Amino acid sequence: MSSNKSVLVLGATGGIGGEVARQLRDAGWQVRALKRGAEQPTERRDGVNWLRGDAMNRQDIIHAAKGCSVIVHAVNPPGYRQWSKLVLPMLDNTIAAATAEGATIVLPGTVYNFGPDALPVLHEDSPQHPVTRKGAIRVELEKRLLKASHNGARVLIVRAGDFFGPKAGQSWFSQGLVKPGHPVKTVSYPGERGVGHQWSYLPDVAQTIVELLARRDALDPFACFHMAGHWDADGTRMTQAIRRAVLHHTEREPRVTAFPWWLLTLVSPFVTTFREMREMRYLWRTPVQMDNTRLVAVLGHEPHTPLDEAVEATLIGVGSIAPDQQNDITHRIFGQGHHASFIGTSLHGGRDKVE
Repeated sequence: MSSNKSVLVLGATGGIGGEVARQLRDAGWQVRALKRGAEQPTERRDGVNWLRGDAMNRQDIIHAAKGCSVIVHAVNPPGYRQWSKLVLPMLDNTIAAATAEGATIVLPGTVYNFGPDALPVLHEDSPQHPVTRKGAIRVELEKRLLKASHNGARVLIVRAGDFFGPKAGQSWFSQGLVKPGHPVKTVSYPGERGVGHQWSYLPDVAQTIVELLARRDALDPFACFHMAGHWDADGTRMTQAIRRAVLHHTEREPRVTAFPWWLLTLVSPFVTTFREMREMRYLWRTPVQMDNTRLVAVLGHEPHTPLDEAVEATLIGVGSIAPDQQNDITHRIFGQGHHASFIGTSLHGGRDKVE
């Protein structure tokens, strides 16, 4: 197995990128990250070597990736602006750097590649017939990575369900179910009654990536894996976990209401984010479940934080549990030990949007 444990993480100030960077650091990797507008060319902070650079500048990426065996591509354009125009050129920059170094590109994947015809159970080789603009771009991202795997680079894609976690940024959990920074009085659920849905806790996704990278030399040049995450069979498991966490610490049980899709329909012509959320409604009307057989065959297991623990840490991270309650809750989470190390680290750092 390769002894080179130098990695460049693009998007390390965001949710999944930041979590992967911290866990790789803790696993003994030498972690580099780019930071736009940094005052100094390099800065060592929290065990990460931060370099001044921009993921939209190819030479910055090539320079930062020198000597790296892995590049984690978890980056989005600033403020998510012009995502559809910039996301493919940004990936091309990463591919150029990885090809030059013979490095492995890691892409955190989503279910957006798949249209209704592939549901309800998604396998790594399920047909990809996206019905949304974002889904079509996701398919093109993976096509370009497949081509790169034939030209000297290696590729690892880990697809997961809807992200949630303390630093997950803009996700369905924080955009739909709860309001970040506010006490949880109402849980607004986007799904149809009785329709199953899959969730993925960011620290679990990051740990999966770290464990797969430890075995990267044994993987195919283009390797793709699905995570099972947290399966909510009827749409009530996640909302009830939120209610339990809030009730335990505030003695006020929040109501569960239907997500206001009608409002998104009304304002989507004027707000791009709302329009894209509305396009994804098909993923809430049909069960979406991912098969992790291939992942378990390689790792022997899937990293999995208990749902109540993961939801509680997420509510703390998004500021939906009052500050005067956080110390006691964090102490209790740390005291459990099993997942405390990476839950704790994920409570700190910047917050960017996560697709």
